[in-house]
Amino acid sequence: MPLIDNKTQVKVRYYLPDNAVLTELSDLFSVLSDSTRIKILSAICISEMCVGDLSEMLDMNQTTVSHQLKILRSTGIVTARRDGKTIYYSLANMIIPEIMRFGTLYLGYY
Repeated sequence: MPLIDNKTQVKVRYYLPDNAVLTELSDLFSVLSDSTRIKILSAICISEMCVGDLSEMLDMNQTTVSHQLKILRSTGIVTARRDGKTIYYSLANMIIPEIMRFGTLYLGYY
């Protein structure tokens, strides 16, 4: 015997994302679950930057920054553009700052 009424069951089934969406959402949150990547994204939210600038600004090893940027690029969160020998990284979608803002709101920081 169900614990909830039929109307609630219908509503939940209607609004519950399908498994493909849930998997993609889980993958997104998995990528965002690393504090190093969040730190890099926080900087890129403010300005497009190259690896050297990110490394200097965030006091991180260039190899670490490059590795994390590779992950962020492979998931489509960050894009890159070349200017001569320098590659600049920026957000692929401006919803990322909103996701981060909602996270800080949830944690009670703003």
